[in-house]
Amino acid sequence: MAKTISTTKSAVGAVALLIGTRKGAFILRGDKARRKWKMSDGIMIGAVVNHMVLDPRDRRTLLMAARTGHLGPTIFRSTDFGKTWKEATQPPAFPKAPEGEKGISVHHNFWLSPAHPSEPGVWYAGTSPQGLFRSEDAGATWEPVRGFNEHPQFKIWWNPPDDGPPDGPTLHSIIIDPRDVKHMYLCLSGGGVFESHDQGRDWHPLNKGLSSSFLPVPDAEVGHDPHRVAMSPADPDRLYQQNHEGVYRMDRADGVWVNIGKTLPKPYSDHSYPIAPHPRDPNTVWLFPLDGTFPLGRVSPGGKPAAFVSHNSGKTWKKQNKGFPKANGWFSLKRQAMNVDAHDPVGIYLGTTGGEVWASRDEGESWTRLAMSLPEIYSVEVAELAR
Repeated sequence: MAKTISTTKSAVGAVALLIGTRKGAFILRGDKARRKWKMSDGIMIGAVVNHMVLDPRDRRTLLMAARTGHLGPTIFRSTDFGKTWKEATQPPAFPKAPEGEKGISVHHNFWLSPAHPSEPGVWYAGTSPQGLFRSEDAGATWEPVRGFNEHPQFKIWWNPPDDGPPDGPTLHSIIIDPRDVKHMYLCLSGGGVFESHDQGRDWHPLNKGLSSSFLPVPDAEVGHDPHRVAMSPADPDRLYQQNHEGVYRMDRADGVWVNIGKTLPKPYSDHSYPIAPHPRDPNTVWLFPLDGTFPLGRVSPGGKPAAFVSHNSGKTWKKQNKGFPKANGWFSLKRQAMNVDAHDPVGIYLGTTGGEVWASRDEGESWTRLAMSLPEIYSVEVAELAR
């Protein structure tokens, strides 16, 4: 059992949900009790917004990964919590290929992560095709992280643009160890999990224990398809992973992914996209299983949506479906579309591809629909506002 290394204080301020969709972004503001909610007007309506993230270092600055009809893939920044936006002057881009050679270009910016608290204004971005980029001026300009993008093993690790997942191969789950600015993780879908101990100058695979039936060698060092990896805020040495073919836990000292999804009750499979650890208990984690039978339905099994929680690191799971439809609830969630707040009790929030936002104020024991009829939801990020 992992030992708690650090704790996150319970939040007492209001919460806002930052919602990215296929047709723009929205901000859903709640009061301190998380009972009353107010939806903003649409932001960048018509643009694909894959991710919108609050800078926790100032609780005011927002970055948005968007793909617009005229500007293509770009990043926008707001310093007034979404009232006004300014486009990056130099968005993430791969170097131009030498004459006569075929290059790659960013199709969309997929993931945004603020850097370590000791690096104000520094951000990381993950793209499709898979690339890692860094900004040192609060998102105005971006440069490739050459230690990853030009790594000698990169062409072995990554998926080419015309290969991999249906929506394109992506780099996601960029995680910075809060104790060590040089310690980082990222994921390639497909490709696997990778780790750096020198702030991105060098990387190595971290996939021991994973098994993928679609690979010629199921337990190969690389080639896996992690859908989402999350670090426990309570114990940075505890990692959870929702993989294409299973749910996993890793205690970093062991360095091995342990499958914890096999104990989920049928018909709920261990196939899903998001995974959300508790902010103060490293042994508690939430899932939202989808239909994992062939061909993959990627919807709630039987149209009966349910979240599942484990309080013992995945040894056992408890079904949480109070408030969800009992039938014809064909929910589907993308990997960035479920997150938690730091209140006590914890609030859990999820957005469906059908444009609904659901919330629980009691750690999953009951669920309420907060919004409907939004465009297809790509991401839901929780913004803890000033107390």
